[in-house]
Amino acid sequence: MTPVGYVDRTLTCDGVALADVAAKAGTPCYVYSAATILANYRAYEDALQRTPHTICYAVKANGNLAILRLLAKAGAGFDIVSGGELHRVLKAGGDPAKVVFSGVGKTAEEIDAALAAGIFAFNCESEPELALLAALAQRHGIRARVALRVNPDVDAATHAYISTGSLAHKFGIDIGEAEGVYERAHEHGNLLLEGVSCHIGSQQFDFAPIMQAVDRVLELIARLRAKGFSIRHVDLGGGLGIAYKPDEPAPPIGQFAAALREKVTGKDLHLLLEPGRSIVGDAGVLVTRVLYRKKGGDKEFVVIDAAMNDLIRPALYDAHHEILPLRASPAGCGLRADVVGPVCESADFLAQNRQMAEVFPGDLLAVCTAGAYGFVQASNYNARPRPAEVLIENGSWRVIRSRETLDDLIRGEE
Repeated sequence: MTPVGYVDRTLTCDGVALADVAAKAGTPCYVYSAATILANYRAYEDALQRTPHTICYAVKANGNLAILRLLAKAGAGFDIVSGGELHRVLKAGGDPAKVVFSGVGKTAEEIDAALAAGIFAFNCESEPELALLAALAQRHGIRARVALRVNPDVDAATHAYISTGSLAHKFGIDIGEAEGVYERAHEHGNLLLEGVSCHIGSQQFDFAPIMQAVDRVLELIARLRAKGFSIRHVDLGGGLGIAYKPDEPAPPIGQFAAALREKVTGKDLHLLLEPGRSIVGDAGVLVTRVLYRKKGGDKEFVVIDAAMNDLIRPALYDAHHEILPLRASPAGCGLRADVVGPVCESADFLAQNRQMAEVFPGDLLAVCTAGAYGFVQASNYNARPRPAEVLIENGSWRVIRSRETLDDLIRGEE
């Protein structure tokens, strides 16, 4: 679903005119729909309601405290990849008993904090990590629940930078070596080896690679159980794609979750999923203002006040985001242009050679489907303050992160 649409030629989000938000919050600013976030989360919940499960929202997609609090109140768990994300989840009121800690490079300090918080499980990705976790758990006088993240060597058929399931990637342990790792890890008395974890990549539209990976994981679980391991949960990651283009049919969340449910039914397993993009991606837009129009040879440029430091996905992933005017243009009016920002890099663009509405300096634009991997990847490059964030909920809106100031840019420096 998308919360954005025109009402009397005015672009709105959940019925709120985005131009009104921009007039008070300034530009650039991120705007999110609480209703869309909750609807996407509930689509997973509804499809899995007859299966023991926990939906662990991937905090890396969008970690704003207000969004985490919204999901925590709805009953979500959380997938974290750093101590900072754990801190955010706890500050937002998330239940640590519904938190899983993923990532290849957990530090001793991060593991200590997670053990002290009482998280549900660690998705471990190497034998040295297992040894460190065991030692720290012994120091705390507890047993840490573990799922080994296995790499099933399945091609996710997605962008190379967000594919994680082949043996060439840094993530996980070769599934062919997993049984030996479990057997050696059994020597650590402070580890509860109760799970298996797998995630092969993001922005996937075809279920087939995921289901292939699931089959391999379930076969591994059967072999581990035959050897006496009490495997109680399976974490199948996230990765469901969303539509960034109008003609791009996104796979339905409910259908995807139901397909996974069928795989684990009758297996006596608690299912964990880690969706991120598919919960928040289509819930957000980046609102920006046109600064200038210019030409360079045969090229037309629309210069805006948002830049690659605000939304790096086009430069980093060659990603497409629809760009709409906040005031609908008359039919037949348009141009073909590069939409670029003020940052001193040729890679500073949000669109290239894009057919778009006719716009002029002062006009406002919405960069759509920007709720995931937008603000969380923003930086202060070129000494640019990061944008404000806004949440629309129940017909009204509020700022959930203030725009950074120039003083914020130098805080902590001497």
